[in-house]
Amino acid sequence: MTTAPKRAKFTKGYVDRVRPAAKDDFHWDTDVKGFGLRITPTGKITFVVQGRVEGTGKEARLTIGAYGVFTVDQARDVAREHLRTMRMGGDPRAIKKQDEAMKVTLRQVADAYFDRPGQPLRESTKAEMNRHIDKVFANWRDKPIASITIEDCRQRHREMCEHGVDGRPAPGQAQISLVTLRTLINFANRRYPRADGTPLIPVNPVKAMAQDDWKTFEPRTRHIDLNHVGQAWYALDEMRLAPKNTDALAAIDLVRFLMLTGARRTEAAALTWDRVHLYEDASKCWWHLRAEDNKTANEVQLPLSAQAVALLKERRKLADEAKKLGKPVSKFVFPSRAKCGHVSDTRAPFERLCKTLAMTGLSAHDLRRTYVTVGFSACDIEMFKLELLTNHVPEGVTARHYLETSDLRRHHSATQRIGDYIEREAAIARAKATGGNVVALPQRA
Repeated sequence: MTTAPKRAKFTKGYVDRVRPAAKDDFHWDTDVKGFGLRITPTGKITFVVQGRVEGTGKEARLTIGAYGVFTVDQARDVAREHLRTMRMGGDPRAIKKQDEAMKVTLRQVADAYFDRPGQPLRESTKAEMNRHIDKVFANWRDKPIASITIEDCRQRHREMCEHGVDGRPAPGQAQISLVTLRTLINFANRRYPRADGTPLIPVNPVKAMAQDDWKTFEPRTRHIDLNHVGQAWYALDEMRLAPKNTDALAAIDLVRFLMLTGARRTEAAALTWDRVHLYEDASKCWWHLRAEDNKTANEVQLPLSAQAVALLKERRKLADEAKKLGKPVSKFVFPSRAKCGHVSDTRAPFERLCKTLAMTGLSAHDLRRTYVTVGFSACDIEMFKLELLTNHVPEGVTARHYLETSDLRRHHSATQRIGDYIEREAAIARAKATGGNVVALPQRA
């Protein structure tokens, strides 16, 4: 047996007399069909409206608001507006959702993008995107993302190119930060569509301004010249003799490790001892990158040259000595007092290298290019091997689909040839620096 719907003309007195039941109970207004109220077992009263969307047959029920926030007459007026929208073929739920989407801020979109289930971002990627939002787009962070215009993007791009965030021109940073914005706007269009299913932002303003205002940057090719590779390694060896402190020594050793492996800075800096495998036979030594540790999300086992093994064994010796003295031992190979626990700033050794080599700038990525240049131009190593050893996805179709790209330990001889070249050139640089008369002999096959 079903209970007949409770119907009456709503007045303040009637609503005040409504009493809760054992479960949610509905009462319906006789003045405006579809206008009602819901009372919960706890006595909370909320006004609702219910009707069918013209032309679709869909039934829609919406919450108007709580009694007390809305009077009976105010709620009835809102109900009439929603019912009129339904008679015109509009779904108030979709319109409400669209109205809410139009208010979502850049910060909220970014947080939703970071929290996508099954699509985790690396912490370094999140940190970089957050830096763009908090510094480059600080004035837009808490404004609706849908309100950002093409002209806004054009002006901010121009400001960044001319003044950056600290008064210095930063055209590269301008472009990178706008890529972040473009990504978030594309995500907002997928996550927050309009009521009719069209994108929240019909034209991505970054894409639109880029067609006319985006500067095309040539790929970077900066690296240490082959004639100066030995000088660079000798300079790093000299830096190790009198480091400012243990953090400085770890930073110097990290730069040396980058030069010997061609690794990305973040991959090497966060290397932990449990992923380093050292044996008596240096040719069997290797290090391990987990999928979550690297840009390509590729699980990879990488060989170590004898020079890299010697470096790591020296790092291990330092850790063992610290342990004997009762000092805390870090899990990181290149530890630091920084919050992250490992070296995150290598500017000091790079600045000293730049001064030694008379270069205007040098970065960790430049050492990747140096590693590849030494391998290809000085050691005659095939490019596909160098791509694998630097954890790049091979460009060629055959290499990409048929080569072993995870266990690279069989390519030890290739990385050893690079290590030998660097060591030999450093010995020549050392001899010259200390007054020796040195002539480099041709390498034997």
